[in-house]
Amino acid sequence: MNQNGLNRKRSKMDDKNIYNFTVGELIEILQQYPHDMPVLVSGYENGYENFYQPFVKKVIHLPENPYWDGQFQLNDNGTDVLLLEREVRND
Repeated sequence: MNQNGLNRKRSKMDDKNIYNFTVGELIEILQQYPHDMPVLVSGYENGYENFYQPFVKKVIHLPENPYWDGQFQLNDNGTDVLLLEREVRND
């Protein structure tokens, strides 16, 4: 039982069904984009998650933002970047 009182099985790291992408699949996707395109990930809090299909958006750099807001924000006048957005779970 976890800290929230929920019974949850721990997944084995070799269970391929729990991962959205393998290294090979990610390489194939990344080869579709310019080699010099920046890559960003969504963040905040701790632990790790799967990520959704990568996609391109425009962002601006705001280094003065507090860490929880991220130093890059979406902006139509920004720079194209490839985003790896973490999967959001609501449990």
